[in-house]
Amino acid sequence: MNLHNKKFSTTENKNGLSSTETIFHYFHEGKTITGTYKGGEIKEGFVVGKQISEDRIELLFQCITIHGDLKAGVSTGSISTAADGRLLLNFDWQWLNGDLSGGTSSYIECID
Repeated sequence: MNLHNKKFSTTENKNGLSSTETIFHYFHEGKTITGTYKGGEIKEGFVVGKQISEDRIELLFQCITIHGDLKAGVSTGSISTAADGRLLLNFDWQWLNGDLSGGTSSYIECID
């Protein structure tokens, strides 16, 4: 499954910063994944990662919030397909700074 030039919005995020106002824009070449995200509490965010199997990915993410806080984390996720054909992402993640807490999050592909 390929994430190239696809946008996603948050459907659920326990203990995280992204919300339904946050849009993630991914680029995918070979096994390499990059991306940006912003919206809601997040002023600017960046993602780098890799595809580890057909439906599994690992990502590092970092952002600056609208309050000026720097945050960084790591996640492992799965890619699946919704009944309507859109891609779904589900992650287990953990902050690498601050309180080092973690959580789970889910995202759905945006249709332009």
